[in-house]
Amino acid sequence: MTPARGDHDARRTEVSMAVWRVLAERGFQGLTLRAVAAEMGASTGLLTHYFPSKRALLKHALDVLEQQAAERPRPAAERAGDAKGLAMLRAVLLDILPLDRENADGNRIWVSSWDVALADPELAAEHAERYRRARENMTRLVADAQRLGELPADRPAGDLAAAAQSFVLGLVVQALFAPQEFPPARQTELLDAYLAGLAAG
Repeated sequence: MTPARGDHDARRTEVSMAVWRVLAERGFQGLTLRAVAAEMGASTGLLTHYFPSKRALLKHALDVLEQQAAERPRPAAERAGDAKGLAMLRAVLLDILPLDRENADGNRIWVSSWDVALADPELAAEHAERYRRARENMTRLVADAQRLGELPADRPAGDLAAAAQSFVLGLVVQALFAPQEFPPARQTELLDAYLAGLAAG
């Protein structure tokens, strides 16, 4: 008998939650059908109904990771409220940084996913698309800041957004590998110095 749609969706949600817990504990290198099955207290045979291959599991894990990232709190953006331009760009960039335990865990999983994505052209293309969408949002904020006179208008907004994204991702890696050297206060100071340099032209 075919399971009801609601049962299927509920089980898929259960699988997704188990995938997330395995990612949080072991990263992508520890993500296997066996590990997810053990996390669920289920058999690997049940999981193969959803993921016929390791690649299918990895693809789903990236989707779960993106969903978790989209749903997590954005304290800096929330504090910024209806701010425009440079203030909102700063808030968006702050919310990427590993300034607390939850965000550090999420960033650690993202960084561990790079190796998986780089080894597979289709997964790499999906990763590139995720970063492109983030740059598009930053480009709109940069353009707002340029219109408000907060950033110089002599460079394309897209170039400034790409540079800002590259800066903050590099800072993420530094903070993950050397958290004592890059505590939250220093991360914030470095970001503010970077933005001040952009504003000064």
